[in-house]
Amino acid sequence: MDRNPSPPWRGQEAEAESAAARGDSIGTTIYSKHWLFGVLGSLIQLINPEKTTSRENEEEEQHTEVDEEMENELCRVWDMSVVEDVALFLFEFNAPDIFMGVLAKTKCPRLMEICVGILGNMACFQEICVSISNDKNIGQTLLHCLYDLDPPTLLEISRLLLTCLSQPQVADIWVQRIRENPAVYDSICFIMSSSTNVDLLVKVGEVVDKLFDLDEKLMVEWIKNGTAQGPHQSSGDSEEQAPLKIVPCVLEAAKQIRFDNPVGLEVYMHILQLLTTVDDGIQAIVQPPDAGRDTWNFLFDLACHDFCQPDDPPIILQEQKTVLASIFSVLSAVYASQTEQQYVKMEKNLPLIGGLIWVLHNMEDCEKRSVNLAEETAKSGVTEEDFHLKVLKDVSCELLSNIFQALTKENIIQALKEDYLNKQTCSCAFKNLLPMYRSVVEGFLNVLHEADKALVDDLKKDFPSLKAQN
Repeated sequence: MDRNPSPPWRGQEAEAESAAARGDSIGTTIYSKHWLFGVLGSLIQLINPEKTTSRENEEEEQHTEVDEEMENELCRVWDMSVVEDVALFLFEFNAPDIFMGVLAKTKCPRLMEICVGILGNMACFQEICVSISNDKNIGQTLLHCLYDLDPPTLLEISRLLLTCLSQPQVADIWVQRIRENPAVYDSICFIMSSSTNVDLLVKVGEVVDKLFDLDEKLMVEWIKNGTAQGPHQSSGDSEEQAPLKIVPCVLEAAKQIRFDNPVGLEVYMHILQLLTTVDDGIQAIVQPPDAGRDTWNFLFDLACHDFCQPDDPPIILQEQKTVLASIFSVLSAVYASQTEQQYVKMEKNLPLIGGLIWVLHNMEDCEKRSVNLAEETAKSGVTEEDFHLKVLKDVSCELLSNIFQALTKENIIQALKEDYLNKQTCSCAFKNLLPMYRSVVEGFLNVLHEADKALVDDLKKDFPSLKAQN
């Protein structure tokens, strides 16, 4: 069950006025130092009660649950910790050490979630983030929490890790720490391959994406990983149990969130794209026959059924440009290295031509909108929108050129019959492929000539530079 922090604390106006009168407020906030001391003191007492032999069993039970009043108080602290003055006050009071004590001793999932959540809010502020990151004990404890099976706690751990990895001052510390803890790989792969919690999958995907973007060496290590026994594998059957591999795990997570979270799907497509930037990554995708086929089929299905629909308005391309660029980039890498595999044969993949030409057809409209936006805002040079559209255009042309080179007469006849190819679509393709892919276009025309000579003659009228081609 997903849980969020409690709503903001209400009904405290009188106490706030009293705190201000006593000089008890935290910084410029209305929150009371005295009250916060009391909550943290209760938390310390909760994990370090006075021990009596006769109550050992009761203490064990106490550590698995937290009473409602205490939970509400801690959730108020969680809400407050997004305020910098409160976060700094908690830090000065050594709250991170208190939370580490909780994580080390408690067996209560809700208590762990709240403590990590508060620490995650505190880490949003640079001074605290640097201090937390430089503390080896905190770092090891947090990474060890990744082996926890409670989704809300894992979500907060992932959020905290992403926050730290996004701080340039400490990102390298966390990358190195993760590299030194191989079990992190197993835990993350286990989450991606088995969790059904969409929020958790998205956040874990963002962590992996950030790690791979920061450190190519780590990415290659994870690509080659999967032979060591992880924390979720049984030592008794480690030889029989298949190791977790990064590509199938990424695909499984992407399939799980496909219809629920477009942003998360984009993250996982970008992870796959990053994998194709190194030879080991491409091999990890295409060498295992099942992985190559599954990757191609899933991305083909996304491109042809989830995106690139003929009745979609051109403006939707602006929303889909980054995810489509990743999808087409991976498909292009797989196609280039697996031309003999049945799953990339063109007779099965003709709808991809329609999808690619749909993108190129709507590209002009989107580019005009980007130019107009730049002019309206008095910006000069290439805008971010232009950049992403250019990337999408480049990868679309690359993949389409590869497909055109593979088309046989029979493929073209089928594509003409199913209307993936006609004068309009061919003209759109030529406008975008010329002049860079001139030899590809000329080769395509030679094959098209065998299937529909009239169409070739018609196309050459619109493209005089191709008239010399027989």
